[in-house]
Amino acid sequence: MTTADQLPSRRLPAWCTAPWLMLLLPVLYALLDAALVAREAAWWQVALSTLAAVALFWRRRFPVVALLLTMPGSWVDEIWLAPITAVYSVAAERPRPRVVIPCGVLFALVEFFHWPLPQDVLDLSRATALDAIQAVMLAAGPAATGLLARTRRELAARLDELTRGQERESRLLAERVLISERGRLAREMHDVVSHQVSLISIQAGALQVSSPDPAAVTAARTIRELSVRTLDELRQMVGVLRGTGGLPDAPLAPQPRLADLPRLIEQSGLAADTELVPGDRPWPEAVERAAYRTIQEALTNITKYAPEAAVHVRVRAKGRRLRVEVRNEAPPVRPAETLPGGGHGLVGLRERAQLLGGTLTAGPTQDGGFEVRAELPASRG
Repeated sequence: MTTADQLPSRRLPAWCTAPWLMLLLPVLYALLDAALVAREAAWWQVALSTLAAVALFWRRRFPVVALLLTMPGSWVDEIWLAPITAVYSVAAERPRPRVVIPCGVLFALVEFFHWPLPQDVLDLSRATALDAIQAVMLAAGPAATGLLARTRRELAARLDELTRGQERESRLLAERVLISERGRLAREMHDVVSHQVSLISIQAGALQVSSPDPAAVTAARTIRELSVRTLDELRQMVGVLRGTGGLPDAPLAPQPRLADLPRLIEQSGLAADTELVPGDRPWPEAVERAAYRTIQEALTNITKYAPEAAVHVRVRAKGRRLRVEVRNEAPPVRPAETLPGGGHGLVGLRERAQLLGGTLTAGPTQDGGFEVRAELPASRG
């Protein structure tokens, strides 16, 4: 890396490239040029030179008209900045050859046949040739520079368009990769999870038919119902992941609501003390579903880690917020073996609550138990 690369890039202040300044500066330079050239000229020559400078204000909207207004002053006085700027503007704003070439030729002719016309203007002499070359260069230089500036702007716009196109293609590629990954995940879930849950359902059905114990029959029936419900929810999730969950031939099952909480608590098999007072107001479906999933996950964790502990479930309305509390006391006996868990359930519940504009906290209590508390607003804002 060179020393120049290590130096920080210096950018001009914003006012240095302001549009109004870029429009005004050439006019000021042309007025200064006219003032220096026409110091001892007649008033009408000064007027034509001033008109040539002032005409540059319209060089962007009407470049050809501005060029024509600079020609009288360029013909009677040896002013250069105004017509040169006008030729540049014509090439930059009207880059068609049928416009640029006649305008450049006009300026070259006006500059060569300068007023007053000398008697030897058409003599084949060295001075005449130098004057002709000078006139051509004065016209060709600004025209070429204007065309180059126009080409540079078009290339910059094209490059910006290509950059945006590449960004769109990158987003589309990322979406295709995401869809492909979701499809792969859906296949894995269907092949692995549904197979295992189906086996559980079949075994529970067999136990329900063959067992003479009423308690075992009731437990087997509950296991089978939960397995069937899990398979139904898994089917919906796979459909969503594969992009087919919204098709008319794949209707969604009824989503859990607060009214389903007593059945959920009963099927958990835990000795739960419940207080379900959600209030008289109707809660949004997303809030009721989030409350249901929070209690479901909390009861699942209690079943894993403290199945013998006392459980307290509270659902209460607090103004425009629904408060959900699930707390278990310290278990009398820790289970020797627990089901595997990675803590993703609580993370998902916290994200769900945040999306609704609420909060969720979870942690151990002072008596050795564990508490999950969520507050879900009726609406965001």
